[in-house]
Amino acid sequence: MKRTCWSGVFPAITTQMKRDGSLDLDATARHAGVLIESGVSGIIFLGSLGENQVMTADEKRRVMEAMIEAVNGRVPVLSGVAESSTAEAVRYVRDVERLGAEGVMLMPAMRYRGAPEETLTHFRTVAKSTGLPIMIYNNPLSYANDITPEMFAELGDQKNFVALKESSGDPRRITELHNTVGDRYAIFTGVDNLVLESAILGIDGWVAGSGIAFPRENQYFWELTRESKWDEARELYRWFTPLLHLDVSTKFVQYIKLAVQEGGLGAEWVRAPRLVLNGEERKRILKIIHDGIKHRPKIPRR
Repeated sequence: MKRTCWSGVFPAITTQMKRDGSLDLDATARHAGVLIESGVSGIIFLGSLGENQVMTADEKRRVMEAMIEAVNGRVPVLSGVAESSTAEAVRYVRDVERLGAEGVMLMPAMRYRGAPEETLTHFRTVAKSTGLPIMIYNNPLSYANDITPEMFAELGDQKNFVALKESSGDPRRITELHNTVGDRYAIFTGVDNLVLESAILGIDGWVAGSGIAFPRENQYFWELTRESKWDEARELYRWFTPLLHLDVSTKFVQYIKLAVQEGGLGAEWVRAPRLVLNGEERKRILKIIHDGIKHRPKIPRR
């Protein structure tokens, strides 16, 4: 397997829906096109933000087939893998490999709080079933399984584990990972409102969430961190932070889809059991979004 070097912004895109909860693949493809034009380095479909876990097996494959065709090789296309069993994860990864995906973002088995050896076995079994490069997703706050730096070190002999998405919510993990695994993996952050802190500590990429509603600003901010323009990055981050907070709520899917809608890039419709926002909560989130739009900074053309 040739060496895969992922870096940069790999946004986790929403799966656009119609009002009745059915898939809107054309709208999803349009949004992906806008993100590509902004300069992203890859796109992750069917992550948590993409409502993976409320889709049927057939729908997931339909989404990936359509998005691989729509992106048409312009950037790498990855799929989230959020299955409840190792066997289903293996089956899904083999299918998206056959469809032409260029990698996957692999989560622990859903709805099961495993012992470390079970989590490691799950990851290894899936990895050995495919030639695709894999980003391992660590999000113990949401998925109850913490992949520690020591566990990442143990997985280091599996060659197609190429990247990790660190979403523990503790930026100290970035330094611990560097000290434990060196440069074995590309390190991505997955917590929007810790991205500046993580960038200072040293990361290779960002799985962006809220920024999909503000793609030009999101990409420009990332580029400032790559150029170590910390004063400019800090100023932009202060504008961005209320919007980035939308990514770290239980209702992050609804919040970010509403931001996407208000930015003219899609619609807010979600699939049950999620419900669209209403009442005072909706007013509060709209105010955050509209304040962000009103005070949107001018981004230089590059």
